[in-house]
Amino acid sequence: MFSRRVKQVFKYGSLAAVGVGTAYAIKNNDWEMSTIGVVRFGRAAGTVARVVVDYKWSLRNIDPNSKEYQNTKSEVHTRSAVRLRNMCCANGGAFIKVGQHLATLDYLLPEEYTQTLQVLHSDAPQSPIEDLLRVFEEEIGKKVEDMFEYFSPEPLGTASLAQVHKAVTKDGRVLAVKIQHPKVKAHSYVDIKTMEFLIHRVAWVFPDFQYVWLAEETKKNLPKELDFMREGEHCERVEKMFAKFSFLKVPKIYWEFSSGRVLTMEYCEGGKVNDLEYMQKHNIDVNEVSRDLGKLYSEMIFVNGYVHCDPHPGNVLVNKTNQGTQIVLLDHGLYQTLTDDFRINYGKLWMCLIQADLPGIEKYSGRLNVGKLYPLFACMITARSWDSITTGIDKRKVTEAENQELSDNAGTYMIQISEVLNSIPRQMLLIMKTNDVLRGIETVLHTRASASYFITMSRCCIRAMGEHKLRHCGGLLAACRTRLYTQWQLIKIDLYELFLWINSSMLARWLLKKEIECET
Repeated sequence: MFSRRVKQVFKYGSLAAVGVGTAYAIKNNDWEMSTIGVVRFGRAAGTVARVVVDYKWSLRNIDPNSKEYQNTKSEVHTRSAVRLRNMCCANGGAFIKVGQHLATLDYLLPEEYTQTLQVLHSDAPQSPIEDLLRVFEEEIGKKVEDMFEYFSPEPLGTASLAQVHKAVTKDGRVLAVKIQHPKVKAHSYVDIKTMEFLIHRVAWVFPDFQYVWLAEETKKNLPKELDFMREGEHCERVEKMFAKFSFLKVPKIYWEFSSGRVLTMEYCEGGKVNDLEYMQKHNIDVNEVSRDLGKLYSEMIFVNGYVHCDPHPGNVLVNKTNQGTQIVLLDHGLYQTLTDDFRINYGKLWMCLIQADLPGIEKYSGRLNVGKLYPLFACMITARSWDSITTGIDKRKVTEAENQELSDNAGTYMIQISEVLNSIPRQMLLIMKTNDVLRGIETVLHTRASASYFITMSRCCIRAMGEHKLRHCGGLLAACRTRLYTQWQLIKIDLYELFLWINSSMLARWLLKKEIECET
């Protein structure tokens, strides 16, 4: 008993004395004194320590199965989320990026966290215009006034790593200039090491806390997002890759005004993809937007294996042009390249989910390193209850009761969820984030889980599997069989879509007839 108490005191003392960890980290990671950011580290460490103590102290001696425990835990979740949000805003940069990531993990984190952290998407701290102009001049080598006729002092938008300003060149071109916050890059190394250190400390105090993957993903992806030249290359690659989609607009990059910390691109008009008032004002069909967005991301994930991983509403604009509704895709800093094995197994898993093929769900979840927790994994990637999955997610509409059930389960099964997140391939983490953001958009547009979405996804999955088989065919006859089989599967989907259209049209005519009869 005595040794157990000593062990607990030692564990909690490690967080209380986290300043010692600073010296340890400096010694072992060769941090430079000029970029240590003791205040930033101390603020993060203090916040984490308070969160840990709050959970341990508030939930002590309460029966985990009681209603009091659930209510108290919800209160602690809320307090902790507010503390984390305030710390992210104070530290800025990478911390806001991580906070935004957490805010998108609906059905993976308790609702108290996702709701509280959502503000980080629209309320990121701004940098003074003077500091940004200094960054521009350091990077481009010329003053802003020498290159632009007009440069807006107010930002079009502010994100975790940069802010965007509207500018007009001397020859009249209207551009959007994305400038990195002055200290983000200098602080990034220390911030990543801080998060890594603290998350490992929390995992030591709470052995069931398995969110170490968050630090690992941030460490891998943040340097990529800080390189704006890489983002420009992503823009041009995506524009060529999806040129067949007339509805897609990717801003043109102006390389003469760009560098590692400045990216200048074509200015694109449009409203946020979740702005229903804007869509109604401009006669934009929300179903068309949702369908095209689903088509684009299904193609990215299942066919091309090259996925834009930050489609939150600020990065997706909609616009009405002479050619029809246009989707403008912004912020191309982070892309996930999928391996063929992952892409095909993930596609097969989705086909099984759509068909309510339970043995198939178990099989392909297993290929993604999910063992006995495959029902939970299926719920996580579909954001549907297990009852809906076994019935058929394309047959059962999403209800508020089902959404509430999933939200409640995020808190109840937090340990199991973290176990799944630690076991799946790292490629899956960003895909899950992307799926959650897209589902959030569909929820706002009231187009969630429509039949057209699953039809589009099925087409892409079938094409992807057909192309994969063709690359591994052992002769001309086998290739012909594969092509014929793939075409037959696509024809069956076309026939099913036609059936749904006829059925819905007949229903519409019947309802209209009944309405006329009632009026007469």
